[in-house]
Amino acid sequence: MRACGAMHHFARCLASKGTIFSFVRGLRQFSLLPYRLSKREATMKSSSLLHVTVSAVRREARHIVSLELRPRTGEALPVFEPGAHIDLHLAPDLVRSYSLLNPDTEGDRYRIAVLNDRNSRGGSRHVHERLAVGSMLDISPPRNHFPLNADASRSVLLAGGIGITPILAMHERLAALGKPASLLYCARSRPEAAFCERLGSSRNVSFHFDEEQGRPPDLRDFLAREPAASDFYCCGPAPMIAAFERICEELGFRKVHVERFAADAGGGVSRQQHPYTVTLTRTGRTLAVQPGVALLDALHKAGIDADCGCREGVCRACETRVLEGIPAHRDSVLSSEERASNRTMMVCVSGCVGEHLVLDL
Repeated sequence: MRACGAMHHFARCLASKGTIFSFVRGLRQFSLLPYRLSKREATMKSSSLLHVTVSAVRREARHIVSLELRPRTGEALPVFEPGAHIDLHLAPDLVRSYSLLNPDTEGDRYRIAVLNDRNSRGGSRHVHERLAVGSMLDISPPRNHFPLNADASRSVLLAGGIGITPILAMHERLAALGKPASLLYCARSRPEAAFCERLGSSRNVSFHFDEEQGRPPDLRDFLAREPAASDFYCCGPAPMIAAFERICEELGFRKVHVERFAADAGGGVSRQQHPYTVTLTRTGRTLAVQPGVALLDALHKAGIDADCGCREGVCRACETRVLEGIPAHRDSVLSSEERASNRTMMVCVSGCVGEHLVLDL
């Protein structure tokens, strides 16, 4: 679910306006990034997979299709909440994550939407070119790192491009509950925007299409009209999220939630040039991490069942409690306060500042 033409266009527009990339206090971010499973990881995860069949494929917009997935056995699927996602196991070494967009009251199916990204590393192309009605897939149970607070006094939703998928589920849940909400959906053009007819009947939904308006959306104007006590949600390309974060911080908004497509430019796996040791309290083992070796790789090489997902420090699947020592944080998800506390770390990308860490593993 990476952004393509519309997202790059949005990036250029925002860059011309001097958009600043920044963090907002208390953000919980999540990425729907592609990743590959090692043979060992695939074996570990296979027992919890769900077996589904593609029951419908629909063209939702230019370059976007939706898939309806139903269990092969006819039994009910695990329940989920708006904002949840599932992992599609497309091939032995190819896994992709996609948000669920159907109402959570539908227990017999999951629906996702996939953008055919011209920069795809294989996932979206596989979905668009190889999946059809009758295709069989293994998927993970739903997970949710972008939950909706349905009890909020008001919810403000912002979506860009394919980022509409989790936002759509949130909007429909709030509408069903009769909760106050507003939604701004942005895309490069109307043909590239999915689910417009589905959203068009709602009075609290507005659209912005760059090709029609001749400019990028005025996010400050949209956000500044909302009460500061609202819950604010954003899912879209990195430049949109960066602008959203900056404006929310400047306006003093505290209840801010984002779902991120990719790691920040300053991130990356920590392959430090000095050795350090890691003590694992659950097993009593101490491992030596050699220079140039990622901590997650060292754990897996030693046979430690450390969970992982994106391998880029955004999905929190590998978040681990730090009992002693100072991590070298390189993730894109922890807030500045969380980093300063050094209570947890993302072992897929982070390392050690000193010579030793003690982890709850």
